[in-house]
This record gives sequence, structure tokens and C-alpha cells, in this order.
Amino acid sequence: MTLVKKISDRELIELFRQGDHDAYTEIYSRYSGVLYLHAYNKLRNREEVKDIIQELFTTLWINRESISLEINLAGYLYQAIQNRVLKLYAYKKVRSVYIDKIQEVHEAGNQITDHLIRTKQLAEMIEQEVNTLPEKMREVFLLSRKNYMSHKMISQYLGIAETTVKAHIHHALKILRGKLTPMVLMMLLARYLL
Repeated sequence: MTLVKKISDRELIELFRQGDHDAYTEIYSRYSGVLYLHAYNKLRNREEVKDIIQELFTTLWINRESISLEINLAGYLYQAIQNRVLKLYAYKKVRSVYIDKIQEVHEAGNQITDHLIRTKQLAEMIEQEVNTLPEKMREVFLLSRKNYMSHKMISQYLGIAETTVKAHIHHALKILRGKLTPMVLMMLLARYLL
């Protein structure tokens, strides 16, 4: 263990990529504190910060073999934690908007059951159509839409060019619009005719 404390980040990455637990522990020791402080300054919530730090280092271990030897480890980890903070902000914002909408519907006394059924049906149709996309396109699309990852984050995560990510998302949206537009129109017509 004392040997890894004295080596450079580049050498540490090399050992880490080979599955060296001591190298992993040293990376955690070197960077978890500063990453925690950075995330805490943004979120001001200890539990959320602990969760994203744990998720970052778990993901780092799982994807260790795909990490480039050429990366700046501190910069890579800083960007990864920044992305997770932004992802959490986006999640909170979406959740807040969603909760507000539910409250509006409830307060307005609208037919919430009908609305929820149609929303569920639409979500199921969308999910079915997403599942028909080619594998790589589906993976990129889901990372973008369900995990709220930016094109750059997806590019780094999957090890593909950012332009490829943009192309996959563009084509997925084009395919989905083409397939879902008639279905949505049918649902709207059925709603107003019944």
C-alpha cells in the first residue's frame, strides 16, 4: 500500500486499470475529499454528496479497463463529479416540475385517472418503440433521455465520438417521431370522440 502513495497519477491509473485494489484505494484517498468539498459547495446536502461520490467511484471501478492512460486523473474526476451534480440538479428540476403538474391536475379536479392511464399508455408505446431502435442507438438515446447525460458525457462514457452520439440521438428522434406521431394523433382523436 505504501508504494502506491508515492507513484504518479499516470502510474496509478495503469495499476488501477489492471484491477489493483491498492491503486483504487489510493485514488479514493487522493481525490474523494476534494471531490466531496466541491460537490458539497454546490448541493449543500451531505447525503446527496455521499451518494454521488459513492456512485462515481463505483462507476470508476466498473469501467476501469476503459479509462485512457492519457487522462488527467484530477480533471477527469472533477468533470465526473461536476456532471453528476448537474445530473442531480436536472433530476430535481424534472421531479419538481412533475410534482407541480400533478398538484395542478389534482387541484383542478381534472380526470386524473384518465390522464394517468393515457400517460401510461403513451409511455408504454414510447418504450416499445425505443426498444425497437438499433442497440447502440438505443443505448445512446437512453443515456441521454433517462440518465440525463450530455452528449460529451455519453461520448466519454461509451468511448465514441461526440458527433456519433449526436447522430445517434438525431436519428433516434427522427425514427420515434415518425412512428409515434400517428399513435399520438389516434389517442387524441379517441379521447375527443369518446
